Amino acid sequence: MLGRIFTEQFAFSASDSVVVIGLGRFGGAVAQSLVRLGHDVMGIDQKEEIVQVWADRLTHAVQADSTNENVMLQLGVADFSHAIVGIGSDLSACLMTLMVLTELGIKDIWVKAMTPEHGAIAQRIGAHHVIYPEADMGARVAHLITGRLIDFIEFEDGFGIAKIQAPPETHHHTLAESHVRSRFGVTVVGVKRANEDFQHALPATRILPADLLIVSGPTRKIEVFAAGEKKSKRS
Repeated sequence: MLGRIFTEQFAFSASDSVVVIGLGRFGGAVAQSLVRLGHDVMGIDQKEEIVQVWADRLTHAVQADSTNENVMLQLGVADFSHAIVGIGSDLSACLMTLMVLTELGIKDIWVKAMTPEHGAIAQRIGAHHVIYPEADMGARVAHLITGRLIDFIEFEDGFGIAKIQAPPETHHHTLAESHVRSRFGVTVVGVKRANEDFQHALPATRILPADLLIVSGPTRKIEVFAAGEKKSKRS
């Protein structure tokens, strides 16, 4: 799930090459998801047994010391478009690897951080993006457990996209008639009806009780809309 969350939120261009350093639970899942999306992926890990596991799954899998700049140069890491550091258990190795990537001039570096302090140090050293996968997964699961959201992705600044059951106030009305955007502050992006293909939502789209809606907007407003909490006024 962690790898899927990352690749859903942070999609790269189809032709981009990615080096993933640290093929543990998170790094391995991200690397495999990126391969499925058509990217060339080099995986690097210090442990031979882990590299052997991934050898047939990635474009390249290499046993190497990612804290050694000369080794990384020889592997051609400087030529990659993106680097993802998934080393979570060894803070020193993570930060030293980040320093090497910065020296190599990688223009897009992602670092998995275990704590806010870890993330802050990584950003000071040169990380362009810091991710907290365990925290992200925790928030996602919490939203799903409530039963209001069937699926959920939260981006930066509290903005999210969710799949929800059509709330009662939308039933048998077009989106224009139910004033979803002005009343709830969210946008219905698409509609999925049983035995029919997904369709993009338009003002004239009529919603039926069994429909699934794809909704975007501020997370809290999506939750309110999904719960069917009524708004007394229309703006």
